[in-house]
Amino acid sequence: MPVAASAIYFLNLRGDVLINRLYRDDVGGNMVDAFRTHVMQTKELGTCPVRQIGGCSFFYMRISNVYIVIVVSNNANVACAFKFVVEAVALFRSYFGGVFDEDAIRNNFVLIYELLDEIMDFGYPQNLSPEILKLYITQEGVRSPFSSKPTDRPVPNATLQVTGAVGWRREGLVYKKNEVFLDIVESVNLLMSSKGSVLRCDVTGKILMKCFLSGMPDLKLGLNDKIGLEKEAQLKSRPTKSGKSIELDDVTFHQCVNLTRFNSEKTVSFVPPDGEFELMKYRITEGVNLPFKVLPTIKELGRSRIEVNVKVKSVFGAKMFALGVVVKIPVPKQTAKTNFTVTSGRAKYNASIDCLVWKIRKFPGQTESTLSAEVELISTTTEKKSWTRPPIQMEFQVPMFTASGLRVRFLKVWEKSGYNTVEWVRYITKAGSYEIRC
Repeated sequence: MPVAASAIYFLNLRGDVLINRLYRDDVGGNMVDAFRTHVMQTKELGTCPVRQIGGCSFFYMRISNVYIVIVVSNNANVACAFKFVVEAVALFRSYFGGVFDEDAIRNNFVLIYELLDEIMDFGYPQNLSPEILKLYITQEGVRSPFSSKPTDRPVPNATLQVTGAVGWRREGLVYKKNEVFLDIVESVNLLMSSKGSVLRCDVTGKILMKCFLSGMPDLKLGLNDKIGLEKEAQLKSRPTKSGKSIELDDVTFHQCVNLTRFNSEKTVSFVPPDGEFELMKYRITEGVNLPFKVLPTIKELGRSRIEVNVKVKSVFGAKMFALGVVVKIPVPKQTAKTNFTVTSGRAKYNASIDCLVWKIRKFPGQTESTLSAEVELISTTTEKKSWTRPPIQMEFQVPMFTASGLRVRFLKVWEKSGYNTVEWVRYITKAGSYEIRC
C-alpha cells in the first residue's frame, strides 16, 4: 500500500521541532517526543532508519543538519516513504536556491507549510515536480547568499500542466537545433574464482537521455530485447530475425513512458521531459559478456616472501579500448618491500589499503597484460594466523561496449511541425563489484 503518513516532522540535531504537519488524527501530537527519547537520546541514529515505538513506525533520514521523520500508524511502503523524502528535499532545494538546512527552514516557514499541503493529501504523496508546483505556488523562498541564481522562465497553460497527461513537459519549447542524446550505462557485478570460472555475475543498466526538442514530440525507442523483437515479428506476421536478443529483468520506467502501448506493442513510447532524465533501469542475469578475464597466481614462499602473477585479458573487440583500468591486488599487512614487473601501465604498493595498485590508462581490446611482483614480508613471532586472501578488485570503463549486448535498433522522433532531429547514441560499461578470488 502507499505511504499513508500520519505526520511529518523536521527536527534539528538537538531534537527541536522546526516544523511539522499532521495529516491524520490517528497519532498524537507528542509522537515526536517518543522518537526523541527512544532514538535520538539513545545514540541509535544511523543504525537503522526504521523504528517501531508504541505501535507506530518512524521512518527518518538526515539531510544536512536536519532530520526528516515520517510517522505511520499502520503497515506502509517504506521505500515509497524514503522516495517521498528525497523528492520533497529536491523540491525544497529548487525553491531555496539549492540549499536545504535548518536556516533555510526557519526562513521559509510559510512556503514550506504551503508546499506540505500540496505534496501530500491525507498522508498520500501527490505531485512533487518542481516545474509543475512552481506554476501555481509562485512565492519565492528566502535564498542563501551562496545559492544559485533563480532562472525565471514563463510557462503557458498552467492548468493543462497540472491536470493533463503530460505534466512533466511544458508547452512552447523552441530550439534552433533539435537534438536527442541517449546513453546506455551498464555496471558489471562479478565474482570469479581463481581458476577463471564465474561464481556470480549480473549487469545493472540504465538509459539516460538528454532532449533538446521543440514542441511536444513523441519518441519511440526500439531495443533488441527478446519480448520486443518477438512482438514486432508477431505484429508484422513474419519470423523473428536470428540476431541476438536480450532478456531484460526488473525493468522500471520513467513516468513519461506510455505503459499501455508498452504492454500492447512492447515498444518504449514517450513524450520526453525537457533536458536530462533517466528513461529506464534494468537488470540482466544471463548471457553477460565479460569485458575482462583475470587469472591470478599467488604463491606464499615461507613466511617472508610472496610471488604474485596476475594476467588480465580484454575480451571485447579489437577496435575498442578500456579507460582508467585499475587492478587492486591485496597483500598482507606486514609487507615490507615490493618489486614489480609490468608489461603495460604502472604499479605501486599502497600501504593504506594493503594492496598492489596496478593502473593502465588505456587497455586495447583482444590483448593481455601481465604483472609480476615479489613481496617481502616482515617476519613476526606474534603473527601465527594464516593470511586470509581478500579478492582482487578491478575498476574500468569501456566506451561503446555493453556487457549485456543491449543495442538501440531505432530511435524515432515525431512532431507535428515535422522538423529534423539529430540523434546521438552512446554505450558505456563500467565496473560495479568486479572481484576475482585469489
